[in-house]
Amino acid sequence: MPDEARPGTGSPDSDHPATTPRLLDGPTPKHAQLREILRRLAEHELPPGSPVPSERELAARYGVSRLTVREAIGQLVADGLLTRARGRGTFTARPRVEAQLYLESFTEDMRQRGMEPGTVVLAAEERVPPPATAHALALSPGEPAYWLERLRTADGTPISVERGWYGPRLLPGLLRHDLTGSLYGLLAQEYGVVLDSGRQTVWAETADPATARSLDVRPGSPLLAFRRVASAHGEPVEDMTSWYRGDLYQVTMQLDRNVPGSGPHPAQGGSR
Repeated sequence: MPDEARPGTGSPDSDHPATTPRLLDGPTPKHAQLREILRRLAEHELPPGSPVPSERELAARYGVSRLTVREAIGQLVADGLLTRARGRGTFTARPRVEAQLYLESFTEDMRQRGMEPGTVVLAAEERVPPPATAHALALSPGEPAYWLERLRTADGTPISVERGWYGPRLLPGLLRHDLTGSLYGLLAQEYGVVLDSGRQTVWAETADPATARSLDVRPGSPLLAFRRVASAHGEPVEDMTSWYRGDLYQVTMQLDRNVPGSGPHPAQGGSR
């Protein structure tokens, strides 16, 4: 009689009892045993973006509760090996987009990585900005600016939501243009405006329901938020905040021992 299968052997895609690993009672909790089975699946068998069997399938296959399955999957989501897509299921995670902080077009950045960039304009209108933005863009009280909200994708996968303001003095009629391509390219080609400096603040945030819907993640999912005020020849043009999916985006920064304030700031910014 063949030996009993041990945890972590065989393939989770097989329904044959001789190849489906048993989850054994013992010192290692069953959710931890299942976690390691799914970890090997994500790391060695399935390509990035592949679907993982549903909670119901895994519970039936391994004879455990859906709560046990949910705990195992949740740990791998936290580890960045799996990702949940609202209404679609669980998938093996795609490699994070590696970014360095400098002013560059999102479109060109993605193409250099061999990825196809995409943009969906969610909102574009002229209205009066809040006081903090009016101050950042050196606008008079009550002076309107261009409000723009866009969803950015790479190979069809939502990466970020951008919401922000553009000063109208250097960019008259901005909203009449096609805003689905490189915005920085549009500013340079149509207006001769090249953003050459900026100041950016980065923080961690969780996705609110509206942002989660746009990014196809669950509310409360981790995001990286970037707020940038960028200028052209010393005149402020852009006050933009971007929210990037924490499971698909990471930032690398060059560090040195310069004392703050003793020299020029390093290039700051991100991709547009």
